[in-house]
This record gives sequence, structure tokens and C-alpha cells, in this order.
Amino acid sequence: MPTRALVVWCPDWPVVAALAEEALPPRQPAAVFAANVVQAVNGPARDFGVRRGMRRRDAQARCPEIAVLAANPDRDARAFDDVLAVLEQLRPGIAPLRPGLVALRSPGRFYGGEAEAAAVVAERLVRHGVWDCRVGIADELFTAEQAARRAAPQDSVVVPAGESVPFLRDLPVEVLDDPETVGLLKRLGLRSLGQLADLGAGDVLARFGRQVAWVHRVVSGRGETLLAERTPPPDLEVHVDFEPPLDSAETICFSARRTADAFVEQLARQGLVCTELLVQAEADGVVASSRRWVHPRWFGAAEVIDRLHWQLQGAMNGLSRGGAVRAPVERVRFVPETVVPDSVHADGLWGGTDERVQRGIARVQGMLGHEAVVVPVLQGGRAPADRQAMVPWGERPVGLRPTGLPWPGSIPPPAPARVLADPWPAALVEPGGRPVVVDERGAVRGEPTRFRPSADEPWQPVAAWAGPWPVEELWWEGTPRRVARFQVVGVDGRAWLMTYDQAAAESVWWTEAGYD
Repeated sequence: MPTRALVVWCPDWPVVAALAEEALPPRQPAAVFAANVVQAVNGPARDFGVRRGMRRRDAQARCPEIAVLAANPDRDARAFDDVLAVLEQLRPGIAPLRPGLVALRSPGRFYGGEAEAAAVVAERLVRHGVWDCRVGIADELFTAEQAARRAAPQDSVVVPAGESVPFLRDLPVEVLDDPETVGLLKRLGLRSLGQLADLGAGDVLARFGRQVAWVHRVVSGRGETLLAERTPPPDLEVHVDFEPPLDSAETICFSARRTADAFVEQLARQGLVCTELLVQAEADGVVASSRRWVHPRWFGAAEVIDRLHWQLQGAMNGLSRGGAVRAPVERVRFVPETVVPDSVHADGLWGGTDERVQRGIARVQGMLGHEAVVVPVLQGGRAPADRQAMVPWGERPVGLRPTGLPWPGSIPPPAPARVLADPWPAALVEPGGRPVVVDERGAVRGEPTRFRPSADEPWQPVAAWAGPWPVEELWWEGTPRRVARFQVVGVDGRAWLMTYDQAAAESVWWTEAGYD
């Protein structure tokens, strides 16, 4: 009996992973956005008309309660690793296609039939907490994926052996998942894959490219895809048991040193280093303290023990956010949440950040909380304050606005050296003493002659000025905000970024930043 393919599809996986990370209800209408464009959307949001490719403001207009989630491919892959581990317990040699989609050789003979095997797979995933999983089984990979996409939640569609071509011929061309190609096929009058298969192979390759040509071969019965099976990753988790249980943080850390050394050494044998570590302490048979630690470089044995010590100190004193330890500790577990090849973090020719600085920052973060220590990261935006984002120290920034976009209305370089957290009320006047204004078309009325950057500063003549750079925002919400930015230099040599805001309540002029 020839080997057949079984495909497991978990719909809307980026949304599922993001909702789980944010601890939001699974039925919350939600969408994952990248650059304010919908990348993935779940069923409750689709019921309101939200679709992939839709702008954020259009999605929120159709579903005001939609949860806006940032795209994070690393998060999606990390969450899907748990699903892969469950499937590997049933059938070693799985082939991950992307987060939310995985293939394996159909184990139908072992479970008494392919429908029975699909039922076992769905039951295991539901037990793991994946409620929407669908299974497709067919002679080859493409047909099995299309069968899975036509299955009901927690159900399967089995295409009988030798029936792949009739099954595929009736499918619409939308299964190609390429809007440009689908639109072209429809304009040519091709509505189904069967009509596409009736064309000549050479004509399809020349007109539509390799991807459509491959689908053409599959629908014609000549396509075959070998599964690129992965090798199950080694179990990198380590733990140490204490008999009798210990109630002193210093004693626990001293007893766990050899385990920390073994943890780092086994990663090194795999050519890996750990950048995100989960530390757990068990007492009375339950996890009493659990916390994830991140490192800007990678964890050595000393850093692992340091994090364990700081976590236990806070947990035993009732100050830790990772839980409180009220009984002696029986077991400590080190789980590498994120590992990368050691070449990624190899030392440079002149070294890197001082290790004492890293240890000091990590300890402060351990005492005050994960988000209490942040670092500024550059992102896209029009105003100087919009271009800076604060990211917890040691984390990789995600969900930032891209810097490569044009950002109409943004000021030209150089960027100001000092951005004010709260803009100062300012004044900029023309020769008659009246405030300089900017009309709706961005035209300046009045020649700037005198200004003061704040109420505490004296008036001084304007030595030079440039602008305006007008920006109109929030017009789609019915309450537009029109501002215009100027670069103003005083006779004392200092330069300021000043903003004209017609809608301001107290003053129409503000100082946003200074060019120190």
C-alpha cells in the first residue's frame, strides 16, 4: 500500500498564539497586524467582515471591539512547537510546513484506518488545548492540505486512494491563495482547477509561473511532494531534586550549580546557546515559583544561578511576580524557552557589553519587574516622540512601525537630540506681535520674528527658521488633528522644533524638542 500524506491544519494560528500570549479569551474577535494591515484574523472577527489585507482603521470600523495584536513569527513558531511535540508522540518524522500547518505520513494501518488515525490526532490536540484542528488525508501533500481546509473543526476529510485528481478538479481557483494570479485566471474565464488542468503545461508555465505550473501538474495527476521530515529536537530541559527539601535560597543555589553547568554544557554540545530561560521551583508537588528570564546575549552557568537566586529571594520574601514559595523547595527546573546557534552570539574582535553591567541590569529587572527596565528603540513615525519605542531590556523588539516608509510630514534629518516628554507651551509671533498661524492648506501667515521656547524663557529674535511640515491625522475618525512643525533658531544659537496646533486649548504653539 503506497504511503499517503496526513495534514493537520490549525486555522488562524497567529491569532491563536497571540491570544494565548496575551491571556485573552479564544472567542475574542482579534486580528494580527503588521504595518497596520491585517495579516491574520479569527472567526469571530470574520463574522463582522474583517478580512486579510484590510487596513487597521477599516477593521476597527467594522468591529470596534477587535483585539489588535502585533505580528510575531517567532511567537507563532514557538507556540506551534508544542503541537509538533504532541504529533511526534503519535508518529515520529513530521514535516512542519509553517506555524499552523504540519504534515506526516499517514499512520492509518496502525490505528485501524485513516479516519480512525485522524480522530486520534484531533483528540490528542484537543486534549492539549488546540480546539480548532482539522485533518486531511490524500495521496500527496497538496491534496491533503486542501482536504484539511475543507474539514469541519476537530474532523477530517479523507480522499480515497487514486481519487486526488477528481477531488482537485472541482476546487475553485481561489485555493491558490494568490489574489493577483486568481484575478488573472478569472479574467481569462478559468473558475476551477479542472479548467486550469485542461491547458497545456508549457502555456501555464510561461504565463503563470512555476508555482501555478506545479499545481497544474498535481491536478493533472503528475505531481508528487516528498515530506521533508524533521528530526525531533533533543530534550534540553534539566532539573535537580532535593531530598530532603531545602528552604534556603543560598543552599538551593549551591546545590543547583552542577545542574546549571550540565545545562549549559549540553546546549554547547548541540551548538546552541539559551537566550530565554524558564526557571521553576516546585514545593509540595506543585510549581510554586515560575518566571521567564531573558538575556541580551546568552546564559552561562553563573547567569543561570544568579537568576535562580534572585527569583527565590523574591519568592520566599513574597516580593516576586513569579509566585510565592511557602514551603521547602523539592525540585528546581531549567527550561530553555529560546535557543539559537552559538555563532549568532560569538564574541566580536573587540568584545561586547561589560558583563558586570549586564548582571547589574538583570538584577534590577529581577527586583522591580520585567517591564521596569527598558531601552529606547528607533521606529518609524512623524513626530520625534513617535519615533522612539521603549522595549524591556533583553527582549527583541516586535510590532514596531517600519522606519523605511516615507512618513509624509516628518521632519528632515538631523533628528533633535532632546525630545521633551511633555511639550512646553511656546510662542512665535510676527512683527506686529500677533501669533504666526498656518492655514488648512499649510501656508504660513506672518513672518516669524520673535519667539520664546517656553514660558520661563525670555523673548528673543528669530535668527533662522524652516518649515512648515504639515501633518493631518485622525481625519478618518471625524476629529482631525492638524499640526505643522517648524525648525526655529534663536540669536543665542540654540535651535528648537516648534509645533503649531490650531486645536490646542491653551496655546497654539508648542516646543516638542531641542537641537542641543
